[in-house]
Amino acid sequence: MIMASNKTLIRFDWAIKRLLRNKANFTVLEGFLSVLLNENVKIINIKESSGNQEHADDKFNRVDVLVEDTRGELLMIEMQNNPQVDYYLRMIYGVSKAISEHISMGEKYEKIRKVYHINIIYFKIGEGDDYVYHGFTEFYGVHTHAVLQLTQKQKDFFHRDKVKGIFPEYYILCVEDFDKTAQSSLDEWIYYLKNTEIPDDFTAPGLKEARERLKYDRLSEEEKQAYNHHLKQIRYEQDVVANSYEEGRQKMKEEMEGIIAEKDQALEEKDKALAQKDINIVLNSHKNGISIETIAAITGLTPDEVKEIIACH
Repeated sequence: MIMASNKTLIRFDWAIKRLLRNKANFTVLEGFLSVLLNENVKIINIKESSGNQEHADDKFNRVDVLVEDTRGELLMIEMQNNPQVDYYLRMIYGVSKAISEHISMGEKYEKIRKVYHINIIYFKIGEGDDYVYHGFTEFYGVHTHAVLQLTQKQKDFFHRDKVKGIFPEYYILCVEDFDKTAQSSLDEWIYYLKNTEIPDDFTAPGLKEARERLKYDRLSEEEKQAYNHHLKQIRYEQDVVANSYEEGRQKMKEEMEGIIAEKDQALEEKDKALAQKDINIVLNSHKNGISIETIAAITGLTPDEVKEIIACH
């Protein structure tokens, strides 16, 4: 069984489900969110999405935490360890679910919450050369390519300066793609997410509290057992994925070998058919008194090959 050392910090995915829901530990999560969004985030509530509670095995609708801040905005934080080919669709579904869950039937559209969907992933989600991605909605003129802007009245109504401020925003942190020295506060957080350790010289908001409050040896015995089980489950799931990949690769290899063998057999049979055709031409031509040299010219064989065919038949 995988065991954590008393000197190590606990993984953020486990902490975010257990320890960081405690109001006393909000400063850790507030630090992370403030660094990522580049603005001061204050949490007033951390809750489960109701979608999480519909089915215990509804993994495709799982939101690790749903944060409500002092502005009334919703921040979804989801962590995923294993590859999922349809993860982009999962992101769309999660945001749509959060929006619909937080507006009642008959309420005005102005009650719709701004949603930030923050994805911390440990697999390759696509082709790119960065490790942090930010997505939002903007509208461009088909002919002018100019960005659609809000009127002053709309700015006053939405309390936003731009259209993109109304729509959901997405952040994707590709943790495994981070292989640099930490150069910024966000880099320091990603370093912790990848390595589960926080060097003493890191000063990003929230990391000082994380360094102290997320120590493994601060956990109760029951929490340590639960955490070690979590580590074991991660390793098991990774092994399942790795084995599935290897089985798929082996099956593909066998299928390709079969295709190549069939192709080789077909070529061999074709060569035999062509050879038999040459033999028939040689024998028929010889029977009709055509010279060796002429037969060789017709078939593309050498005179010696023509003579050998005649001698053997």
